[in-house]
Amino acid sequence: MDLSSIHNFQDAVVTVMGLGRYKRGSGMGATKWLVRHGAQTVITDLKNAEELHESVTMIMDWYRRYRELYPDRTLYQPVFVLGEHRKDDFIGVECVVQNPGVPSESEYIVAAKEQHVPIESDVSLFFRFYQHPIIAVTGTKGKTTSTLLLGEMLKRKDEKAVTAGNIKVSPLEHLDELIEEPNAIPVVLELSSWMLESLPQAFTDLKRGPAIAILTNVYPDHLDRYPSFEAYTASKRIIFEHQSPDQFTLLNADHDLVRSMEPLVKGKLFWFSKTPRTENGCYYKDGNVVFRRDGVETVILPVADVALKGDHNIENILSAACGAMLADVVVGDIADVLRHFEGVTDRQEMVREVDEITYINDTAATGPDAVTAALKRFNTEGKKEIVLLAGGVNKKLAYTALGEDIVTACKAVFLFPGDASDLLATAIHDRVPVTRVQSMKEAVQGARAVAVRGDTVLLSPGAASFNLFRNEFERGEQFREEVRNL
Repeated sequence: MDLSSIHNFQDAVVTVMGLGRYKRGSGMGATKWLVRHGAQTVITDLKNAEELHESVTMIMDWYRRYRELYPDRTLYQPVFVLGEHRKDDFIGVECVVQNPGVPSESEYIVAAKEQHVPIESDVSLFFRFYQHPIIAVTGTKGKTTSTLLLGEMLKRKDEKAVTAGNIKVSPLEHLDELIEEPNAIPVVLELSSWMLESLPQAFTDLKRGPAIAILTNVYPDHLDRYPSFEAYTASKRIIFEHQSPDQFTLLNADHDLVRSMEPLVKGKLFWFSKTPRTENGCYYKDGNVVFRRDGVETVILPVADVALKGDHNIENILSAACGAMLADVVVGDIADVLRHFEGVTDRQEMVREVDEITYINDTAATGPDAVTAALKRFNTEGKKEIVLLAGGVNKKLAYTALGEDIVTACKAVFLFPGDASDLLATAIHDRVPVTRVQSMKEAVQGARAVAVRGDTVLLSPGAASFNLFRNEFERGEQFREEVRNL
């Protein structure tokens, strides 16, 4: 299929693999966009019709709406193949759009590739058809905070600025509006490793990568999906490997693995670090956030004025500020955002205080390192005032070190079902009281019973959630709901 023009999707037979449940997520966004542009769309998902009832209903509502909005177009009713995948839907079509949650090793994706069927994603299609600069952010930790922080800064430059990607918003939701704008609209995308894996062919065809590529860090994660840590790391490098010499790469100088990637950078390299450097970049220096370019330093604001607290947020602050400076956001606007941006939902989010007990939702902490960062932030005085809600399904990660951190910081632990919980219990080794729970209500009620004034009840699982919750976001919403009910 010729992917050089959107018009070529008219009448093309396209399979969307993975519909999903997010109203504006990758599967939904891709399906709506394809239907709107006249593709004969086949949507296939291993979840059954009952599980995807809401998503299917929404797609059909949009199909009927598009028929009214675009009477001059030939639009096809989408075909749903649910509860199974059929090989013919992958080898007998003109394009496959792969949801990021679908492994590239899937036999159906492999079969499509063998028949030279193009494999795209909502993100790769966006890169193909949005011709203006795109900022891309990735990393194991902090990428959402960096993305949303940078997005707020870009909105100061242009209120139409778009923030999308791995934040449950497909960029295809915005594409048609963006390409009708007479001027370039700033766009920042959070990209997961799986999204990045869908981009090399598009980058090769376009002969460019993101205008600004930001890599915050790389820690062991998703090792249930990748054969090795090196394979996972390689997926992160995609963000800058296809850049042209006039594009910008922002790397974390404080992270050894990321710093070692310097020889692979093809664009203009900028660093961010909590200590001053003489190279181009953004740093903490003399109590200020400072941007340095070609020997000229610009003070953005004093570190003490930054609203976003915690050592783990330093790289998020610096990477966003550096990206905004390179995107020509006014210094005063960058400073104003940093003075007021306090955090992201589901990431160390203060939900409520009840009887002087603080309840924190950190459900997005799906690996041990993220839990350690939360424990360090909320155990500031070393008094073991944390009641931790953790555990779930392991992603082939190690929990021994986290067990030591829990013993140091926590007075009690409540563990959800799963093999990660088994590993955590072994690592804790009866040095802190551990209670197994079967629901979020049981966990919150149990935590309330043991917490006293001044304590923090922290949901920071360090594991996947799909054995008990649909995803980590539902896990966080259930936590918020149970805390509201206290």
